[in-house]
Amino acid sequence: MRIDIVTKADEELYEAFQRLVPQLTDNNPPPSLDELTALVHGASSTLMIARADDGVIVGALTLAVYRVPTGIRSAIEDVIVDVSVRGEGIGEALMRRAIELAREKGANNISLTSNPMRKAANKLYLRVGFTKRETNAYQIKL
Repeated sequence: MRIDIVTKADEELYEAFQRLVPQLTDNNPPPSLDELTALVHGASSTLMIARADDGVIVGALTLAVYRVPTGIRSAIEDVIVDVSVRGEGIGEALMRRAIELAREKGANNISLTSNPMRKAANKLYLRVGFTKRETNAYQIKL
């Protein structure tokens, strides 16, 4: 298994996200090739993928690092590991690489949210060093 930073959106990446995103959520459709291209070329976003030994994309996450008046912030979004390889350390490898990259980019911390029902994912986040925050989470649908 290896972790790569995506530099080009292609048909292989598109097909992988058609398979992976439905394993994460049914609230949003998988991204189009144009949306993946915009993500890959976005200044604040880094898309990481995990490849199995045979080269197949089996996981992904997005790290956002951006500047605000009070410093450099970062967030991890859309952590997905293919159901066929869960429990094999892929999510942990993705998380550790994202933590390393956020540090390299000058972030002092990383935020993430996770559905409480995703028990294995929540255990992973604690295992790699995240702590649960007491905060109010807000959202507005646009």
